[in-house]
Amino acid sequence: MQGVPQPTRDEVLKLPRVHISSHPVMAHKMTLLRNKNTPPPQFYQLVKEIGSLLAYEATENLALEKSEIETPLQSTTGYRLAGGIGVTPILRAGLGLAEGFRQVIPDVQVWHLGLRRDEETLQAMEYYNRLPHQVDLQVVYAVDPMLATGGSAIDAINILKRRGIPRLSYLGIIAAPYGLQRLAQAHPDIDIYVAALDESLNDMGYIVPGLGDAGDRQFGTF
Repeated sequence: MQGVPQPTRDEVLKLPRVHISSHPVMAHKMTLLRNKNTPPPQFYQLVKEIGSLLAYEATENLALEKSEIETPLQSTTGYRLAGGIGVTPILRAGLGLAEGFRQVIPDVQVWHLGLRRDEETLQAMEYYNRLPHQVDLQVVYAVDPMLATGGSAIDAINILKRRGIPRLSYLGIIAAPYGLQRLAQAHPDIDIYVAALDESLNDMGYIVPGLGDAGDRQFGTF
């Protein structure tokens, strides 16, 4: 990333359909997550908890349909989600976020997608794809903790769009302004939800201040 112009935080905050969490509980958990002394078991638990919090924010505008039910006292009209929900964790770091999402919507469909970053080109490379051939969902969320250069997120959304899904969103923990801008420009029709927006990318393409490698810290593979 040396010599590559990067936007500022203020510039990307003006982008449409970008949602940065401002919840105080999220800020508290993010501080614990960033701490280099947080051990992998606690780190993984925090990722799941943050995934659940983000899921509540990202599902605020889902479509509903009326449902007639019986309470212990009388009949009443309630609401159910109108159509299925899918979540696609980008392997492997996205697994913890997907688990947190499932705690909010237990019957969510989970589609696995393997993308890894080439450390020299910083481009995303697909190595695993377990997506269904037939889709009957109202929305699918691509989830990955770190939105750095944006390559993996852009490729994941490209792959999901080829499945004809009517609505797509991206959900992550930390974004760099550069990656956030690239994703928003490549896919202006999706909503982007992240827990925190950091300052920039370093010369190696890592988010700073960031939290290190989210996959290694979740699974203890240092």
